[in-house]
Amino acid sequence: MKLWLDTDPGVDDALALALILVRPEFELLGVSTVFGNASVEQTTANALRLLTLFGHPELPVHAGAARPLVGEPRFAAAVHGNDGMSGCTAQLPEPAGAAHRVPAVEALLAASHVHAGALHLVAVGPFTNLALALRQDPSLPERVASLTLMGAAFGGHGYTGNVTPCAEANVHNDPRAAAEVFAATWQQCRVIGLDATQRTRIPIRRLSPLAEGSAAQRLLWAASQPYAGYYATRDGENALVAHDATAVAALLAPEAFTWRSGPMRVVEGGLAHGQTVQDWQHLGGADWRELPHHAVATDTDAETLTLLCLEAWQSC
Repeated sequence: MKLWLDTDPGVDDALALALILVRPEFELLGVSTVFGNASVEQTTANALRLLTLFGHPELPVHAGAARPLVGEPRFAAAVHGNDGMSGCTAQLPEPAGAAHRVPAVEALLAASHVHAGALHLVAVGPFTNLALALRQDPSLPERVASLTLMGAAFGGHGYTGNVTPCAEANVHNDPRAAAEVFAATWQQCRVIGLDATQRTRIPIRRLSPLAEGSAAQRLLWAASQPYAGYYATRDGENALVAHDATAVAALLAPEAFTWRSGPMRVVEGGLAHGQTVQDWQHLGGADWRELPHHAVATDTDAETLTLLCLEAWQSC
């Protein structure tokens, strides 16, 4: 699969990138960055350093949106640290190069033309770059073989949000962008939200072999400690919730997920700002009938996904 990754590295973004680079099913064409876990300047620097660490400094990194379509950006220092990498950027090498001069949206659209019908797009940060690309070229979905999104929460298993009681971080960071992306008619769109990612909890002890491994493995181990510690404090379980890697795994093992289909909308403003709603029961009126249907992951085979991820991380 020819892959384009739109990301805001990010501890779980680093885990997702490692998974992509190890698996032979993927050919990563490029990376675009966005604000989210940290500022876009920081996430771009993290992407460049991670690609150098993982042995792929030749892959282009394109800096993207620094703020949402509406409002001000918010960052996730409490979860990912001020540097986006749990304070572990000192363990990352200096980047072998700089970000590409072509901005993220232009690069993404160019890749969709060069690889029309074969490009698989994965977005694991706020969806601002995608929305801007759609505004510039509404025909983009016709050229994308599949779109995989990490974001949203629909209340399955009690997971309604992780930054507010109603909203998941990537959607809450730019609800307008999410609404525009969900309203587009993609050939195939899979949404992997908290309903699925929070069900895939990897006990931190199962990552212990990484502590004595390669430089890349040691970085993933070190960065995962404070990250899992956040979830231990919040949920009482010292486990890795690798949101973004779980989304990438949906391309490799879609059968490890439970899916449902329906149109989707996003709440903007008020108490439920950033809430995602899917009319999977087809109860909505005219406002829903014009919207495309997307597949939402509602559960996972956690052990299958855990083994898939651990095998990849122990190979990087």
